[in-house]
Amino acid sequence: MDKKKVFNLPNCLTMARILAAPFIVLLLYFEMWFQFKFGSYFAFGLYFLACVTDYFDGKIAREQNTITNLGKFLDPLADKLLIGSALIMLVRLGPGWGVPAWVVIIIICRELAVTGMRAIAAEMGEVVAADRLGKLKTLTQSLAVGFLIFHYPLFGWDPRLTGKVLLYIALVLTVVSGGHYLYNFYKKWIGTSEG
Repeated sequence: MDKKKVFNLPNCLTMARILAAPFIVLLLYFEMWFQFKFGSYFAFGLYFLACVTDYFDGKIAREQNTITNLGKFLDPLADKLLIGSALIMLVRLGPGWGVPAWVVIIIICRELAVTGMRAIAAEMGEVVAADRLGKLKTLTQSLAVGFLIFHYPLFGWDPRLTGKVLLYIALVLTVVSGGHYLYNFYKKWIGTSEG
């Protein structure tokens, strides 16, 4: 594989999003260990920047015609790592952060199922890119996690309430979009096997 294609700007932005995940978790640990209130603010800032790269990597790839199979694979993987690690950490921080463990379990199980389906599709020579429903799910999850990370009331507004509402909307979209991916893959796989 050509290194220029692997390390093009969109793929590098996606990789940066993957690398941001452990630093966000570490900042939230500072919040928990040392009662460092700014930990969540710094984590939110880094999370926000990581989410911005999600918009620009796709935009740049389309404009420069540098869309690659690696990019199609890494982009949803980066979203899963970023959002999944943040959600797990929010559960670890305790009930006051407003993230029930059962919601995170459902979300992560769905992501694992779809990732497994993508791996099988790749073995069959196909790359399953995110569709509109999947992108809406990711957007809603991203917003929910952002508000929940920010956490502390600001000028009388509690971001946790907004985050919780968006989290449950994201949960519904997560289940529906996951079912949609798996059903379409099942139909295609059955059609291929019969052919």
